[in-house]
Amino acid sequence: MSLQTNRRRFLVATAAALAAPALLTTVRPAQAGTALTLGHGAAPGNPRTVAAAKFAELVAQKTDGRVKINVAGAETLGSDSAMLTSLRTGALDFTANSQGATSAIVPELAALGLPFLFGDTEKAIQVLGGPVGEDLNKRFEAVGVVPLDWWDNGIRHLTNSKRKVAAPNDLAGLKIRTPADPMTIDIFQALGAGTEQIAFGELYIALQQGVVDGQENPLANIESSKLHEVNRFISLTAHKWESTPFLMSKIAEARLGADLDAVKAAAKEAGALQRTLSNEKASEVLGAFRKNTAIEVVDVDREAFVKATAAVAESWKKKPFGDFVSKVEAEAKA
Repeated sequence: MSLQTNRRRFLVATAAALAAPALLTTVRPAQAGTALTLGHGAAPGNPRTVAAAKFAELVAQKTDGRVKINVAGAETLGSDSAMLTSLRTGALDFTANSQGATSAIVPELAALGLPFLFGDTEKAIQVLGGPVGEDLNKRFEAVGVVPLDWWDNGIRHLTNSKRKVAAPNDLAGLKIRTPADPMTIDIFQALGAGTEQIAFGELYIALQQGVVDGQENPLANIESSKLHEVNRFISLTAHKWESTPFLMSKIAEARLGADLDAVKAAAKEAGALQRTLSNEKASEVLGAFRKNTAIEVVDVDREAFVKATAAVAESWKKKPFGDFVSKVEAEAKA
């Protein structure tokens, strides 16, 4: 599938795969000239976009050109949720996806986004390198997906077009877009905001037209998708950290044969690059935002936000996978 593959053609392929699941059990062996597709939703210049291109380059190098990765970004192949469906049917081979969308197939993943659990990516990746990550890998395998690495979607902050938000009470009456992620929804409802789920690719227009007043995202995403153009108030809430799960279809895994280890190594190298770029980009964007007179960067009352969201973790511990939630919390605080 080439980079010119349009969205309609891709979705038709996905529908056909869903309609004929028996065909998916026949896996082609690894062969010269294997072409695979990586889909993601990030805009040009985003660390996710840069790392995806690097992954394709590394795979070509490590397999002596036997495997080619075609990268389709900016939701060319549909939303994160649509790409996950395509991944599980084999219509898509890889995706650098969002934690919120991915938690729909592995609900335990959302626990990584407990409010104020991780202060930085380094600690989160350390936790994912231990028993928590091993547990998640098994849960992904059970739904036909292989985690290759945990990329960084950053510490998330709040923006809005209406007013300065420095404390939880300032959110009263505001409608905030969140991804379709139950943890994020719970956090903002605990803060007293109204929430609405809108696809990321439609967010700029939704903010511009006043469908919602604000949204929450890492600084790199806010900058690369130009959300600051329609949301001038940027509150440094740092309310949660999120991963970008870098995932492979089990069907693609079977196709790779002897090249599988090379692809896995490329994913790890690209992931290290992505996390470095994500950290650097966050610092760079924050500096630029503070200098931009058209934007007001707001330092918030962190303790008030922590207190207002404290009940979220307790409610998640009452879920069927509450033991896993407690494990994540304990590992994060260790």
